[in-house]
Amino acid sequence: MRTSFHQGRPTATGRRDTESRRRAQEILRGSVSPWLGIVAALALSACSKPAGPDAYGNVEATEVVVSAQSGGQLTKFAAQEGQKLDAGAVVGAVDATELALQRDQAAAQRAVNASRVTEVGRQVPVIEAQRAGAQAQRDAAAAQRAVLVSQLEIARRAYERTQRLSAQQAATAQQLDQAERDVRTLENQIKAQDELIEAQARQVAAHTGQIAAVQAQRQTAAQQVTVATAQVGQVEDRIRKTQITNPSAGTVLVTYARAGEVVQPGQPLYKIADLETVDVRAYVTETQLSAVRIGQKARVTVDAGDSRQTLDGSVSWVATQAEFTPTPIQTREERADLVYAIKIRVPNQNGVLKIGMPVDVAFGSGGGTQ
Repeated sequence: MRTSFHQGRPTATGRRDTESRRRAQEILRGSVSPWLGIVAALALSACSKPAGPDAYGNVEATEVVVSAQSGGQLTKFAAQEGQKLDAGAVVGAVDATELALQRDQAAAQRAVNASRVTEVGRQVPVIEAQRAGAQAQRDAAAAQRAVLVSQLEIARRAYERTQRLSAQQAATAQQLDQAERDVRTLENQIKAQDELIEAQARQVAAHTGQIAAVQAQRQTAAQQVTVATAQVGQVEDRIRKTQITNPSAGTVLVTYARAGEVVQPGQPLYKIADLETVDVRAYVTETQLSAVRIGQKARVTVDAGDSRQTLDGSVSWVATQAEFTPTPIQTREERADLVYAIKIRVPNQNGVLKIGMPVDVAFGSGGGTQ
């Protein structure tokens, strides 16, 4: 159902009714019979009265409230109501002195840990060289032991032969004693060589343990460098958040803060909305719903001073669920009727449409008030 008024303001239909009454009065003042004049006036009014709008609605825009991401004093804040801002524009800043000091401290700690990694890393080649030397000495001792073992085998055969000769009185006692001394000497040398090889093996194992310990120290220092780097990154991210950056292009609707104030994280600073393209939220009846589809062209008419201005748009959204008629839109008799909300996207480069402004909507080629 349609009405001839909207939120307390006369519509174009009401103005045409006034014009019809004026014409009827002129006819009555003429020479025509009063009854004929009344009939003519009523007929004229019925013929000239055009159809009203297909729907009524209000202008909306996507509003974004920009809040502080860091707490502290606002050292700069340049957002002003009505100002147009580009996306990414820096409009303010929170004091970041303390954060800068924290960043410098974390960076210094990172440098110390990085130096420790380098210093510990230099110890590894030295210890590896020492281990290689001990390994070489152990290998040499093992080779010397093999020579002694061969000599011992020869000495034992000589001793056994000397014993047989001595039993046959073909070798002197002195020769037998010398052969026995040779065997014992070589056995003692092999035993000493075994002890040397074991000591050198322990030395190699000790160097290996030192290398493992140094590598663990280097790994720990490297992890400390990683932690310090992460700390620097965290502080730098907090410093970046002290810069108040406009998230999207639009017009500042209202500001909530001033330069010099102390703000908290999450505190609203200003509200912005893109008014270059706005939405009109309107309501249609169930009988109209079948004729409304997404992408359909629509005309939005609004009061512009003493005249009416019409802008072209298209339907961008249609509700899937009915609701009762919102009280600001329709008359009291129609508030119990079920309607469907729709949105019409309307270019608004000239800035005629304002948020909350009431408008008339016409679909297709029919309806609408010009």
